[in-house]
Amino acid sequence: MSEIVIDTMNILKDKINDAISKAMSENLLPSGEVVNFVVEVPADKSHGNFSTNVAMVCAKNFRMAPIKIAHIIAEHIDLTDTLVAKAEVAAPGFINFFLSEKFFAEVVKDVLEKGDNYGKSNYGNGKKVMVEFVSANPTGPMHMGNARGGALGDCLASVLETAGFNVYREFYINDAGNQIDKFAMSLDIRYQQIFMGEDYISLPEDSYHGEDILDLAKEFAEKCGDKYISCDEKTRRKALVDFALPRNIEKMQNDLKKYRIYYDNWFHESDLHKNGEIKNVINLLAEKGLTYESDGALWYKATAVGLEKDEVLIRKNGTPTYFISDIAYHYNKFVKRNFDICIDLWGADHHGHVARVKKTMAVLGVGEKRLDVLLFQLVRLVKDGNVVRMSKRTGKAIQLADLLDEVPIDSARFLFNMREANSQMDFDLDLAKKQDSQNPVYYVQYAHARICSILKNLEKENIKIRNCFPEELLLLSSDEEKELINHLSKYTSEIIDAAKYYDPAKITRYVVELATLFHKFYNSHRVKNENENLMQARITLCIAVKIVIKNILTMFKINTPESM
Repeated sequence: MSEIVIDTMNILKDKINDAISKAMSENLLPSGEVVNFVVEVPADKSHGNFSTNVAMVCAKNFRMAPIKIAHIIAEHIDLTDTLVAKAEVAAPGFINFFLSEKFFAEVVKDVLEKGDNYGKSNYGNGKKVMVEFVSANPTGPMHMGNARGGALGDCLASVLETAGFNVYREFYINDAGNQIDKFAMSLDIRYQQIFMGEDYISLPEDSYHGEDILDLAKEFAEKCGDKYISCDEKTRRKALVDFALPRNIEKMQNDLKKYRIYYDNWFHESDLHKNGEIKNVINLLAEKGLTYESDGALWYKATAVGLEKDEVLIRKNGTPTYFISDIAYHYNKFVKRNFDICIDLWGADHHGHVARVKKTMAVLGVGEKRLDVLLFQLVRLVKDGNVVRMSKRTGKAIQLADLLDEVPIDSARFLFNMREANSQMDFDLDLAKKQDSQNPVYYVQYAHARICSILKNLEKENIKIRNCFPEELLLLSSDEEKELINHLSKYTSEIIDAAKYYDPAKITRYVVELATLFHKFYNSHRVKNENENLMQARITLCIAVKIVIKNILTMFKINTPESM
């Protein structure tokens, strides 16, 4: 809700309390404590703009029927100098409030005055929040799950910024451990096969078999020739990883930039190893008596802190596990870098990992509530009504790069945020490319372009667009105008709710409804008309809608075309 809405609701609470006190002084209500009550927006629009349950929650204390209490309060409430026009009693004891034209005028005025800042709040109080998302394995190309996680994470970060949090975006590069060893082995074998033949050495079943591995090995061979064939395995594999890994990371960065995702930091897992941070966390667990050795490996006594099973920290070969690396990484976030809240976006297949990390952070003195994990479901690509699993270009699994080549970036970012993270979704390739009202992002962009066109046409007709007088805004009194303005008034609270529940889909749905209400208003009323005052009021309303649409699309890094 806008500040005006919040202020109005607070004023109503005060007015209700004043009415109760007045009725008590007249002995119409018994003296006593007033139970906490709410003033809220009713679900049914016919029940007014606001409604209160005060009569029902006070019925027991007052020993009186709620409907009678409601009538007494309504008769004593003074709405003078408020933005509320009237109060009505409804069974079984609700008091419904209806806003005056002045309220709607004030909302439009507020949008125009705040402009680009409309919707922003200090809800987050500047708390330091890290949003870590995508963090794809750097041993291969990013896939469709990363496409959804990327859009969700980046748009969530933007929502949090708008709600007053100090947001930091981070990508965690898993450039250490088993997956890098497997990456090195796969590259090594492909490199040897180039010069020695596939009969000389075969690729094990548990290695990486993708075409990207072969391409990297070929690039390395073209640059270095066969000089590493005769080297020892350790030297050869290090050279291959040092060559290939930066290229993979650079490709990730370029694909994500194309997707309009920019990070404050790309954090390397290998730095945790180099800086001794993994060893430090193991020592902290050991000090608490939570480590032991078994079968040559170092274990975490996780069952002692309520987890289902113990976890390996250091394998027999001396390599730290992904689990302890992840714990050290989160300890780094909270303790070394002092983030107040850390939000991780993980695929739903990481469900079992959530409790282990949160509980272990609590053991290390970091409150569990400071770490939030948002699990998102995988996405299915649909084309011509059928699920698509393979890229037409490569014949392999669809990658993020394939998607970005096929559909507009605006569509991808918007459509991936149309559903809550925990819901499964089908991404319709045909819909994403449509340039009509069936495509939600096109529909919203068209509303923005339509307003721009209205304003341009008025200027061509030498109609001067000027600042409205307060009295002129009072003319915005039709049902369609009020409905549209009322929706504008809710934007700030929608942002806060989206931040509170980590759900940017609330905002995509909000702006689609805003576009719908605008089209409804425009199709019902002529902006250009003989009444100069009313025309200027409607022009101002159009500008207010344009501001909010632009604020939302810009926040989500989606274009705001002025013509379509």
